[in-house]
Amino acid sequence: MERLRTALGVDAAPGVVDASTRRRAEYTTDASNYRVVPQVVVFPRTVEDVEAVLAVCRELGVPLTSRGAGTSVAGNAVGTGVVLDFSRHLNRVLEVDPEGMSALIEPGVVLDDLQRAAAPHGLRFGPDPSTHARCTVGGMIGNDACGSHALAYGRTSHNVLALEVLDGQGRRYWTDAPPAELLTELGDVASRHLALIRTTFGTFGRQVSGYALEHLLPETGGPTGTALARLLTGSEGTLATILRARVRLVRQSPSTTFVVLGYRSMHEAADATPALLEHRPLAVEGIDRRLADAVVRRGGSVEGLPTGDGWLFVEMGGESPEESLAAARAMVADSAALDSVVIPTAADARKLWRIREDGAGLAGRSPEGQPAWPGWEDAAVPPQRLGRYLREFDALMASHGVDGLAYGHFGDGCIHVRIDFPLYEDGGAQRTREFLEDAARLVAQHGGSLSGEHGDGRARGALLPLMYDAEAIAAFEEVKRAFDPADLLNPGVLVRPAPLDADLRVPAARPAHALGMPLKFAYSHDGGDLTRAVHRCVGVGKCRADSGGVMCPSYLATGDEKDSTRGRARLLQEMANGTLVTDGWRSKEVLDVLDLCLSCKGCSADCPAGVDMPTYKAEFLDKHFAGRLRPMNHYLLGWLPRWSRLATLHRLEARLVNALTGVPALARLARAVGGIAQERPLPKFAEQTFRAWFRRRGRTGAARTGGQPVVLWVDSFTEHFSPEVGRAAVELLEHLGFEVSITTEKVCCGLTWVSTGQLDGAKKQLRASLDALSAPGLPAGAPVVGLEPSCTALLREDAAELLPDDPRAHALKARVKTLAELIAEQRPDWVPPRLDPDGDVRAVVQPHCHQHAVMGFAPDAALLAKAGVDAQVLSGCCGLAGNFGAEAGHYDVSVKVAEHALLPALRGIEQDPGAVVVADGYSCRTQSDNLAGVRPKHLAELLVEALHRQG
Repeated sequence: MERLRTALGVDAAPGVVDASTRRRAEYTTDASNYRVVPQVVVFPRTVEDVEAVLAVCRELGVPLTSRGAGTSVAGNAVGTGVVLDFSRHLNRVLEVDPEGMSALIEPGVVLDDLQRAAAPHGLRFGPDPSTHARCTVGGMIGNDACGSHALAYGRTSHNVLALEVLDGQGRRYWTDAPPAELLTELGDVASRHLALIRTTFGTFGRQVSGYALEHLLPETGGPTGTALARLLTGSEGTLATILRARVRLVRQSPSTTFVVLGYRSMHEAADATPALLEHRPLAVEGIDRRLADAVVRRGGSVEGLPTGDGWLFVEMGGESPEESLAAARAMVADSAALDSVVIPTAADARKLWRIREDGAGLAGRSPEGQPAWPGWEDAAVPPQRLGRYLREFDALMASHGVDGLAYGHFGDGCIHVRIDFPLYEDGGAQRTREFLEDAARLVAQHGGSLSGEHGDGRARGALLPLMYDAEAIAAFEEVKRAFDPADLLNPGVLVRPAPLDADLRVPAARPAHALGMPLKFAYSHDGGDLTRAVHRCVGVGKCRADSGGVMCPSYLATGDEKDSTRGRARLLQEMANGTLVTDGWRSKEVLDVLDLCLSCKGCSADCPAGVDMPTYKAEFLDKHFAGRLRPMNHYLLGWLPRWSRLATLHRLEARLVNALTGVPALARLARAVGGIAQERPLPKFAEQTFRAWFRRRGRTGAARTGGQPVVLWVDSFTEHFSPEVGRAAVELLEHLGFEVSITTEKVCCGLTWVSTGQLDGAKKQLRASLDALSAPGLPAGAPVVGLEPSCTALLREDAAELLPDDPRAHALKARVKTLAELIAEQRPDWVPPRLDPDGDVRAVVQPHCHQHAVMGFAPDAALLAKAGVDAQVLSGCCGLAGNFGAEAGHYDVSVKVAEHALLPALRGIEQDPGAVVVADGYSCRTQSDNLAGVRPKHLAELLVEALHRQG
């Protein structure tokens, strides 16, 4: 290890070479079941860096593994030596040639970035795996990825023109000018095994397992030029490392029509697929009803699907909308479907495609709610045999006592499925291996391939002898020897593979109770075990892309794996394992990766696997600082409601505090002592709190006027900093015929205690809140209306997880409403006055992250539309996120997060004097005010102003 560190210049190349425990932990796994600890992670900035690293590896005999986005589901992108992450720096589109219909790229370029570069020319890269927003084209080349449109455009190997590579002997060359001795060796392999190659390889469109030896045949032009590039495509980094690639681009279909066909079962959908292929569809994807049910369980929508329990998503192309629609109708006529729906708009089609794209995460739970894993997620058979294969595969799963949700590329005969392998149970690894061996035999009986696009990796490499005979396996070894005789490039994969059950991640993990200290959250969806909760992350990597939601704002700001939800989950998994990260709850490495987690809860909604990093972070901080002095900002910001009460006991006290914090020298001192970023203005306390105003109106306690009773939750931010929001809400609710009550006691939900990991304090605050809400003076069972989204979300969701034995906490889930939800449910026919009677008002709307994650924004959007608001609803976090952006050391990242959506949107309306900005969250309003000098309005304020204008 020390020789490797010295040779690579670990200390001399910070940010390029990293051998720290934390960094190695982040790269112990990809999107597979496997855990392999590297010695060093390297982020090459130039191809010369790659050459230098390989030279060191050859000198010291250290393995080298190439990695893109780390979304490989078969364990193709983990290794024991050096892991090269190309995605950080070698990620450019170097050239787009519209006339030659090609592009020159670096291996770390994300597929969507290539598509954006090609789109202005009416071009695209054909293959489009579901991970297109984060997968790298180099990784696609490594695995010979396909995606939904392989029917139209082929596999990645069909779209690679030439590769510049560095092979295991240190030779650097383009595939159209390879070393003569390499050609000789490969020619000899082809001559020795000519009959085998002609009869065994390239037998159907999705035969991806093993090496693509058909490209060595004389009739394919091999082994040189494009044929050599195609041989290397799908070799999983075991033969050469890609430095640059020339890829083929294709014309976009001028028009497409999207159709959903419904069948009684997935088996019948598979039976119907071959007839559809006669119509030359662009895509035919199979979706199980149970996968759609998983979308609904996660709070999503699958409206518009036709009758059936199995569906085919079919896309037809044409030169015009009329032509693609006619093709779709002809296809439907031959479909033998129970029912069908033509999806009218691209936006509606996109919503349904998202179900398919999120399949890997959504299928991460079996129909019974058990964790489901990759490992046999990629088998393919000729489409004509797909129905029979699926029936036999379902019977095989039943005989082994496992289950999973099947979906995938039915038009290509490729099936994806995550299976609830018993990896947590004693003997579970052996039972998993026995199933995989039987599954391999089954797919071989159908003339299929163990892998249809994801590669074999560690998951299926040892199964290759069940698909290929001894001569084919020997041919693989001969090809490997020609490129990499020392077996330095991704060893243990494809040739001389490791056993299937070696290096499995989950069986090596300890349950959370083994770490000591009882958990404070219930983890009710994970059997009460934090270890199971953090292993929800199987590495699909959606947190490394702009998901269109909130997740993961800090990664979007820094581009560093440590700041992704996945990177944080990996450190928590290593903490549970205990062999690399060895100091448990006291781990400095885990504290480091959690530092830039905004606790926005975006992952809990946007991660297909349902990872809830803010909860794990709060749990960790609670244990990490147990019995120890905390950072000062935990006391200042974590106890903010307590300090706010002291500062606003009387109007004069609030004025005095505001005056003192308005003195620059005193403000700097206060920020320094309290661990607050010096760039942040200190907030001003309200001179009259909301409760003081409410008491003067004589409305404390039970309802008095006979209206429909509601309880307004007086959160600490509304009470002490934005009482005008509370006043507007009361006026609006009373206008709508509600009688507003508030708790007699000054209580707090405990949000700031949770976000700083002070969970005993949070529970104490929450119990007091439940007592106050249950007091005799309040209307029993009445809706509880929250104005601050973060507090509303805590009462709605986290309360029951913090106090699982208190039925009052569980009852809050049904009682707690946002203002828009209450109006939608109780006053559905109310039409608010238009903000401008003469036309729509343009608005930038920043939904709070916790609202996005827990309650959703649809009722608010509908209410704004009724009020005549042309809303630009932003995705992503504002960047302040409660205490995060106020803490010292976080300001720069906070601003970068705001630059993702909020600040550009605010700059975009600077010239529109009638435009408004809407944000219900106190943090969102504060961030906008601090960074852009714009104070957004709460929804309640906006609607009340419209009422006043109406007169």
